[in-house]
Amino acid sequence: MCRSSPDPTAHPFGSPARLPGRTHDLTAARAHGIVQACLTRQILVLADRACQGAGATFRTPYYHHREQPEQYQQYNRDHARLRAPGERAFAQLKSWRLLRRARCSTRRIGTIVQAVHTLMTCSHSG
Repeated sequence: MCRSSPDPTAHPFGSPARLPGRTHDLTAARAHGIVQACLTRQILVLADRACQGAGATFRTPYYHHREQPEQYQQYNRDHARLRAPGERAFAQLKSWRLLRRARCSTRRIGTIVQAVHTLMTCSHSG
């Protein structure tokens, strides 16, 4: 949901307070104040369908887009196109064993993610 930032130098959201793994993304974001912070600062968030109703700055795709008019279908395509790089980046980060076994503070994990991002960028650019 709102776990990423388009800025590659930004640190991922983190908090020392842990929630159970079964906690829904939107519930966790509200508990950590992320939803309120995005609303207060008017930060546009491209979220998945599970986050409908999170707030005015959260953009989610339309349900039942095949039954909707063409403009709604186009909105869903554009929404998916804009979210795709972030989703791909998280999929790649999850493939790194180092991050699956990380046992460090949330402050240090941001530095590790930046290093992984640099290595991925270098390996893809030749």
